Amino acid sequence: MLFVACTGVLDITLAHQRESVKVDDIDTLSRTTSLLPPSIAVGSNLRKRKSDRAVDNDKHLKLTTETSSTTSQSGLLDEIRQAVLTAWGMKWKLLVSFSPFVIVLLAFIAFVLLNGSVVLGAKEAHAVSPHFAQILYCGLVSTLAMAPVHLTLGPAVDLFRSFWKNKYLGFLQLFVALSAGFLSVHFFSIAHPYLLADNRHYTFYIWRMVIKAHWLMKYLLVPLYVYSWFSIFSILGKVRKTWVLIYFLATAAVLIPTPLIEFRYYTIPFFFLMLHSDISDGRIWLLLGILFIAINVFTIKMFLFRPFYWNHEPGIQRFIW
Repeated sequence: MLFVACTGVLDITLAHQRESVKVDDIDTLSRTTSLLPPSIAVGSNLRKRKSDRAVDNDKHLKLTTETSSTTSQSGLLDEIRQAVLTAWGMKWKLLVSFSPFVIVLLAFIAFVLLNGSVVLGAKEAHAVSPHFAQILYCGLVSTLAMAPVHLTLGPAVDLFRSFWKNKYLGFLQLFVALSAGFLSVHFFSIAHPYLLADNRHYTFYIWRMVIKAHWLMKYLLVPLYVYSWFSIFSILGKVRKTWVLIYFLATAAVLIPTPLIEFRYYTIPFFFLMLHSDISDGRIWLLLGILFIAINVFTIKMFLFRPFYWNHEPGIQRFIW
């Protein structure tokens, strides 16, 4: 909810900035025209139409440059500063417009205070924990689920070129990300009792056969985690960098406090990632469709035709996500 509200506020502030640019352009154009001699200001209809078209093109180019400059020239910090200042200047309008989101937020806070937890069931098993490795798992799972988009040569080359354009900043970002990844998996990787005991879930087997296959494995996976998030940032950042920051913070706020590893926790961030990835190649959509169909066929087959039994509990058990 906060993610949707923040993106809505960002859209309104950017639209307000564009309107301000339009007004400034019109004022500048009118002042310039008023200073011209009558013979030049009036001119022929053909010349006027040409000049109007040129002005429209210049205004369009300026607006496009203004929109993209905050992501390319000014940088992320300047974009955040401009958005915050604009939002603060129209805070009462935004508060009224997004009051339904405020109501939901207040209701959630009241629920947590009265309930004593964010869950209704086993509260002791879902206590808030600093599970920073969770955000790394989400990035890798999302990237694997979009393998035709992220795990091909083209995106990898584009990502390398973006780092190479500004080598010092790029390698600094890579060093910080790798350091944060190693610290997260070493100090903040949680093995929940449900994860270790419930062999109906796929995460049970992934944890035992991949992450716990060797003590080095969880560290060897860190570069894959980092590449996954950098690739996600690269795809989403083609639109707006501030949006990417909001997306990452919202995803982290949902996942990091969660001690249990479950793929279903990643679904809503993954849906937003799919919806906002700029995919125009029909072949990629075809490959994604084939991949999703294969995953669903495998999941249904395992659920229906591979049941098993527990010695300590009667009834049929089935593989589930």
